[in-house]
This record gives sequence, C-alpha cells and structure tokens, in this order.
Amino acid sequence: MSGPGAGTVGFTGGRLDRADALRHDPAALAAAVRDPRAAMLSLAADGSPVVADGRLVWAPVEPGADLALLGLDGDNGERAPRFVALSAAVGGAASFRSPVMMAALASLREGEAATFAAARSLLQWHSRHGFCANCGHATAPFRAGWGRACLHCRAEHFPRVDPVVIMIAEHHGRALVGRQAGWPAGRYSALAGFLEPGESVEEAVARETWEEAGVRVRGVRYVASQPWPFPHAQLMIACVATAENDAITLDTNELEDAMWVPRAEVARVLAGEEGAFLAPPPYAIAHTLLSRWADGL
Repeated sequence: MSGPGAGTVGFTGGRLDRADALRHDPAALAAAVRDPRAAMLSLAADGSPVVADGRLVWAPVEPGADLALLGLDGDNGERAPRFVALSAAVGGAASFRSPVMMAALASLREGEAATFAAARSLLQWHSRHGFCANCGHATAPFRAGWGRACLHCRAEHFPRVDPVVIMIAEHHGRALVGRQAGWPAGRYSALAGFLEPGESVEEAVARETWEEAGVRVRGVRYVASQPWPFPHAQLMIACVATAENDAITLDTNELEDAMWVPRAEVARVLAGEEGAFLAPPPYAIAHTLLSRWADGL
C-alpha cells in the first residue's frame, strides 16, 4: 500500500543504518564509495524523489562526485552504501513542494519517505551554509557530508533541526482547524508554529494557539513527532490541548480562516467523503493528529 499506513506517521520508519562510525573513518568511507553495491539517490530537477513502484530510485555512484553518506541498506550480510550527491543541494523555488513532488511523496511506500526526508534536509542545510557564521569565509563538507568546516578559522558547523509544535485545540467534541491563504481551496489543518528560545513544548502550544486564533488552552498532551524537510529540517511535535472557550479571534497575518469541526465530521473527511474541509495529505503529521483525535484520543 502506498503512503503511510493507518497509525503510521509520515516521513518515519526509515530502514537505513546511519552508520555514524563511517563518518569518522575516511578510509572506510572511501571504501564504501568504491563498493560495487554503492548507489546515489536519484532526484528530479526540482528536488523531488524519483519513484518507481513506490520506492526511491538509486543510481550508480558518479566518479568524483561530492557525496553525503545517508547510511547502509540491507541486513548484516548485504550492507549496501547509500549516498546523495551534494551537487543536488536545492534552494530558492526548489525549496518548496511542487505538485510533482507532492504526488511522488504520496506514492512512496512506508519508510521510503524517511530516507528522502533525511537527504533533502541535509541538502537544504548545505545549500545555506556555504559560508562560516563565525568569520564569513567559505566552508567545505567533511564528516561524510554531515558537517562543514571553515577553511579560514577552522570552525565546525553541523546540521540542526528546528522544532515546531502542531496542535489541535478541542472543545466539547470539536477540533479547531485553520487555513493559510496560499493553501489549496478548502484545505484546513492543525495550527502550528516554531518553538521560541526559552520555551517548553506546552508553552509553545498555548502561545501559538492564542496568537493565531485567540483561543486559550490547557492540558497539553503529546501525540507524536515527525521530521519535516520543507523548506528545511524541522521536527513537528504534535499535541492536543483543551480549549477554555470557543471564541475565535484570528491573526490574519497567520491564518485566512479557522473553524471548529465536530469529531464525526473530521472522521468523514478523513475517510475521503466530502465535508466541511479538505484534509491535509496522509504524509503530513496533521493528518495523523486529526485521525487519532477522530478515533477518540
């Protein structure tokens, strides 16, 4: 079955061994590149994964390519090295999801999107860190592509992940959902926002729900998390909270609209029936969050 299965969170379940020891062993890494089983991830010009029969497509390693190690594929007897070419680093328009990319993501089998998420997040990081944040000079990849070192001051820089809370406020059997102006017509989703320095997950959920919709919440409960590689590496932290009232005051800089939707209506929409809104795609954790809430979470 394509896409994440019931209860499965999109972009999770990756099967590659990340092989951290290889990142610290230049000789072993060089041998992995020469391994006849080694392969590079195939990506389209817009950064979309090339997909065949629900699986990522891999190509032979190009001689002399600047590579990042994604990990080892297979069991202990068949450990095939897997790489992504750093020349595929994307930015600008390619940092957003095109209809082609969304279709490719929806067609991937369970676990395959996790490898793509790691590769894309890593490529995005390289595209934005060509110069040292310490002294401004050029940096170069090292540690199998999982770091960049300044060629001038020798400072070392490593990929980071931005935490984001994504949440449903519930009030008497209804869920609060909202939409941004640029989304497809009719699409609504859970509210979301970045954690700020010095803030807990619970505090971020309460602040973002208040700022975006004017709704006070309490009793924040963690549900699940998801890596999200758009436009760069994020960790989506899904929660449910209890709303103190149902009065909505929109921040129109953030949301075009928001509404309360009964549990039965959410269940109908997720089942593919026409309803009050268009659900987020199955690979998004908002879909998982709404599904688990509709099941009585």
